[in-house]
Amino acid sequence: MTLQEQMTQLARQARAAARELATWSTAQKNECLLAMAEALERQAPALQAANAEDCEAAQAARLSAAMLDRLRLDEKRIAAMARGLREVAALPDPVGRVLDERVRPNGLRLRKVSTPIGVIVIIYESRPNVTADAAGLCFKSGNATILRGGKEALRSNQMIARLMVEAARERVPAFPEHAIQVVTTPEREAIPALLSLTQYIDLCMPRGGEGLIRAVAECSKVPVIKHYKGVCHVFVERAADLDMAEKIVVNAKCQRPAVCNAMETLLVDRPLAETFLPRIAAVLAAKKVELRCDAESRKILSEHPPAQTSAWKIRPASEQDFYTEYNDLILNVRVVNGVAEAIAHIGQYGSAHSDAIVTRDEGAAQAFLQGVDSAAVYWNASTRFTDGGEFGMGAEIGISTDKVGARGPMGLEELTSYKWLGYGSGQLRT
Repeated sequence: MTLQEQMTQLARQARAAARELATWSTAQKNECLLAMAEALERQAPALQAANAEDCEAAQAARLSAAMLDRLRLDEKRIAAMARGLREVAALPDPVGRVLDERVRPNGLRLRKVSTPIGVIVIIYESRPNVTADAAGLCFKSGNATILRGGKEALRSNQMIARLMVEAARERVPAFPEHAIQVVTTPEREAIPALLSLTQYIDLCMPRGGEGLIRAVAECSKVPVIKHYKGVCHVFVERAADLDMAEKIVVNAKCQRPAVCNAMETLLVDRPLAETFLPRIAAVLAAKKVELRCDAESRKILSEHPPAQTSAWKIRPASEQDFYTEYNDLILNVRVVNGVAEAIAHIGQYGSAHSDAIVTRDEGAAQAFLQGVDSAAVYWNASTRFTDGGEFGMGAEIGISTDKVGARGPMGLEELTSYKWLGYGSGQLRT
């Protein structure tokens, strides 16, 4: 069987499964999700063993420390996958919601009702927990899903999907076995082959680095929801509470630097730069963060170095640095003069993902919230909150920075379409 034939078979099977899922009740879907969660917990040792093989191969291939962190499945992450499935089961069913209803003068009743999208392809890198998150959300919203993870996580992804399907079929025998499928070939040509099948596939969502997402968007013949990168900012405004600002900056950069909602650029308002920059630089240096500074912040830090300089890593920031998503303990630093200049910087260099202002000045905060055109904008909170679980949506399928269609964390409602139902009594158009 050729690669194209393999992908066509996957897509046909998914289309058939999607037709079945569209008629499923909420109770049936929830029963399956709970069974999937139990199976992941019960089979955690076997899942960790498969993941250990992936991690060993990834280390031999010299993957970066950040990528290895994304790949690794420990007990906490397996428990989080199971918890995410249970949270999705507890959420309202997004299918069948009446979004609009009207009666025309001729008596024709029209109802706009939410429906599944159909077949969704998810393409992602390293993080095997995406397999459970994406499959669970697609399933609850009545969609069949085809999962194409990175080759470095192939064993982990296949086992997660297999455990979920087997558990669902055991609990509800009518579960369509092809509702959740994993592309098992690591060949890159599988992606354009799969995304050429517009008669079977309705949507693609790539999750990963900018290179992956651009490659998928350029080759796909089906619609793609995307975010190219997460160049997120925290702006510490002149009226900020500096204790709060320090905690938010450290959390946004250091809590998990390899994810898309981690801060990549710190903007500091000029009136407090000489006070705040040396303070935050010392804290970040202790956490082994490399600073890439504009001329003004570099001058301030050279004149006010921290007491402990053993971990001090600072270098000039290039123009390109401000466009860069590092996914690492590297942070750009720039001094700006006021909210307007911060908004202008984010508008030029940002990626419309997540940006935050720290201030006690409500007027400054409102100007920032209105002026920054990103999927999520925060006042006195870390950018790390841009996440489906943190938004109360259950596990998310991704973050969209598109402006048409879904934007921000994509939960259940974002995985539905709609159709119009017309109820007549013989009406004819004249």
